[in-house]
Amino acid sequence: MQSGQSRKEVGSIGEGVAAEFLRRKGFQILERNYLKPWGEIDIIALKSNVVRFVEVKSVSRESLGDISAEDNDHRPEEMVHSHKLQRIARTAEMYMNEKKDSRDFQIDVVGVFLDMRNRRAKCRLLEQVL
Repeated sequence: MQSGQSRKEVGSIGEGVAAEFLRRKGFQILERNYLKPWGEIDIIALKSNVVRFVEVKSVSRESLGDISAEDNDHRPEEMVHSHKLQRIARTAEMYMNEKKDSRDFQIDVVGVFLDMRNRRAKCRLLEQVL
């Protein structure tokens, strides 16, 4: 990583990029960083009357060393493990109950590959991952 760029900063930048990516794809962002003692959801969005609970996984090119930004071997969205998805699902159910929202919902993941030096990002959306 570049000096001064922590994992938390990369994650925060990645979440902002992911939110804009989703907006451009027609999603309405309802909330960001929904936090409960049992879990956190990075982005809660709405599209086609389905509530989407989105986990964002970000990596920076700089943190991966000397690789190409186009290298398909580094897919941050595939680094979300089943235990994390189960926590998100539990938190999503609590959110829907808390809001008394009876709409359908699903869990999605956005992978963000950041190239900090060139100020570029590549995003991939995986829908209904659970």
